[in-house]
Amino acid sequence: MDRLAKHPGARIPRARIVAAPCQPRGAGRTHVEAIDGRAAPCEPDPSLHGYAPQPAAQLRRGERRGRIESHGETQVNTKQSGLFDDLPYSLDEIICGVDEAGRGPLAGPVYAAAVILHRERPIAGLRDSKKLTEARREELAPLIKRDCIAWAIAKASEAEIDKLNILQASLLAMKRAVHALETIPTLALIDGNKCPVMKIQTIAIVDGDDKIESISAASILAKTARDDALRKLHRKYPQYGFDQHKGYGTAQHLEALKLHGVTPVHRRSFAPVRELLELAF
Repeated sequence: MDRLAKHPGARIPRARIVAAPCQPRGAGRTHVEAIDGRAAPCEPDPSLHGYAPQPAAQLRRGERRGRIESHGETQVNTKQSGLFDDLPYSLDEIICGVDEAGRGPLAGPVYAAAVILHRERPIAGLRDSKKLTEARREELAPLIKRDCIAWAIAKASEAEIDKLNILQASLLAMKRAVHALETIPTLALIDGNKCPVMKIQTIAIVDGDDKIESISAASILAKTARDDALRKLHRKYPQYGFDQHKGYGTAQHLEALKLHGVTPVHRRSFAPVRELLELAF
């Protein structure tokens, strides 16, 4: 049986919308208030979150042995027998799936998404975004946004990655995505083995993006959003080929770095970039 990493948290008393990326509110204010991931408040960007306007009915946790029925969500995976047996029973759980994209690249932000799926509007073909073709991800992303109860996409910048490290920046992006949801979840299922600190219960599930449909949906939204951002960076820096490698350390990218140098969107704390900067001095 899979091991779950839990972080119990207090229920959120009211909605808190935190768009991504957050910007400092005043001179001298840092982008991130603390390494624990608290984000400076900012105005929400409606292009980075969505909401189904009809009220969601109260749903109960379903039969165990791998099945969850939550507020707007049904997930069935027979490989998960007993995965949620040790969770407290709840009649009104609102579950969101959370995943990130872009931890490994040498350039660009890290993105995260949070999704609350709708039980009565299942989406066929959800799985780990890395196991889908780019074309299939682009087909699924608008379906997820249309048919889910709520979705949100957030990011942490290259500067935040360099300041905090990639793990903490990824957790920060995840936290921002959950906070930006217009339906407040009571439980967040996080892909991986670590959870961001939030005011709701969080559970980390290793390989959750291939086990839990809401996490799969989040992985698809995060990946497609980041790919789109890297295509836009390609228009600004065409000599680096961001539209092809999406910032990953391919031979093409490393050669472009040697020829053209480091840009403001490169992560200076990552070894290949840091080594080039050290050689320049």
